[in-house]
Amino acid sequence: MTQASDTLEYEQGNLQTGTNWWGAFVIGLAGTILVTGAAPAFLTVFGASYIPFITFFTLTGVVLCLLLAELSAMMPGRTGGSPSYAYPAYKERFPRLAPHINGITAWMYWVGWMPVAPLNMILASFYITHLFGLDTTAGIQPISTFIPYWTLAITAVGLMLLSIPAYLGIRFGTSMATILAVLSMIPLTFLSIGFIFNLDAANWAELAWFPHLDGSSFSSPIDGYPAWIMYIAYAFPLLWTVIAYEAAACYIGECKHPGRDAKIAMTLEGGYGVFVYTMLPISFVVILGAQALSDPELVDPKTMFVTFASSVFPGIGGKVMEWMMAIMLIIALVLSALNSLMGCSRSLYQMSLDGQFPKFYQHLNKNHVPDRAMMTNVGASLLIAFMGGAIEIYSFSNVGYLGSFVPVLIGYYLLRNDRPNVHRPFRLPEYFKYIALILAALYFFVWLVGGIIYSTIGGQATYYYLGVGAIFMYLPLYWYRKWEDRRDGSVSVPTVAE
Repeated sequence: MTQASDTLEYEQGNLQTGTNWWGAFVIGLAGTILVTGAAPAFLTVFGASYIPFITFFTLTGVVLCLLLAELSAMMPGRTGGSPSYAYPAYKERFPRLAPHINGITAWMYWVGWMPVAPLNMILASFYITHLFGLDTTAGIQPISTFIPYWTLAITAVGLMLLSIPAYLGIRFGTSMATILAVLSMIPLTFLSIGFIFNLDAANWAELAWFPHLDGSSFSSPIDGYPAWIMYIAYAFPLLWTVIAYEAAACYIGECKHPGRDAKIAMTLEGGYGVFVYTMLPISFVVILGAQALSDPELVDPKTMFVTFASSVFPGIGGKVMEWMMAIMLIIALVLSALNSLMGCSRSLYQMSLDGQFPKFYQHLNKNHVPDRAMMTNVGASLLIAFMGGAIEIYSFSNVGYLGSFVPVLIGYYLLRNDRPNVHRPFRLPEYFKYIALILAALYFFVWLVGGIIYSTIGGQATYYYLGVGAIFMYLPLYWYRKWEDRRDGSVSVPTVAE
């Protein structure tokens, strides 16, 4: 086809440029803190065999970050993270299809990221109730999971409080996130290398050939299913967590120097993510051991992190470390919830600017924050809290989250192939366009095949199909926007509150 112009046209986000690579990086750490929900859930199923499994998929997240660094640097005016880069990629080759790809991609991303806020407040509630000995026997069971009243109360109060800094804008939000990030990196880094503080307690034989919890080999059946079936199935919820540090891309459009900041923020995000997601399981396995990991009486998955801290420093020191780790993890989880409220609002806002979502969400407050979109996140998060725990929310939201990357990765290939002369402040080698296609195929396979298998053998069918239903909710919202456009006879522009 004829070579296109080297000027890429797209709708601008018009958000305040009040941060830099550090701001994007520290807020993006919200993705890394998801290891607190993932590691216990998967280690107690796979044991040491979880380590090569998670290492492979975490490395795909690094590649994803590099690809998004290039896209975000070349389209600094876009906001809302990875889904916002799909629209410009498809507009020239598929002009009729492009708006729909943009709308459904952004909506799926929102369905994936919005539940992070309630999920992490729920995880924080586990540590709070553990530390203070609160009663968790009284509660409700709205779907299929029992939820203590204390969990609901802590989650609701936390979400409402976090909406305040999110409403006040990126400058205040990033300042708070910097403090929270430092406090969250301390426990994650410490726990990732915790074995060096008690080498006598470390049993490196636990890692030999990466066995399952029962001591069988890496390729042996698990719970009666062939190992490869289990790995494909559990890759579905696992990917929801190990690529989540790509969230830093949501804030590149608000950086003062996006061309430079994108490369730094996304590279650091990927590097730290690999460190945490690979080293933490190693530390847990060599210190706690397969026997403890397979016995919920010895290691409660909900509070595994504080159990590990007390194992590294037994005795009085262990109790002090338990409190310190719990407090810092609670702060880290709050950071992740804050990021979700802030980042997802930008996805809805950009989708409205592009013409696939009601005009109501184009509104910016006096702090240049998409306030209506952000408050929608708060309301939806309160509803998601009634799903219960991490695995249930993973199953629901990953139907949207993982699927949203497929058109974006294909879009990277299209931009490289169709628009080679567009200015790219950060440019990867040419062969990365083929790597993007391979990654798209892998994620699509895990999303479709892994998701279906996992929903069946993991007992999460209810939540999986709720996620499918949530994706289809995009259609009435899109049709309503088209009705608005016909009614008004023109596309509105974003308004700023006086």
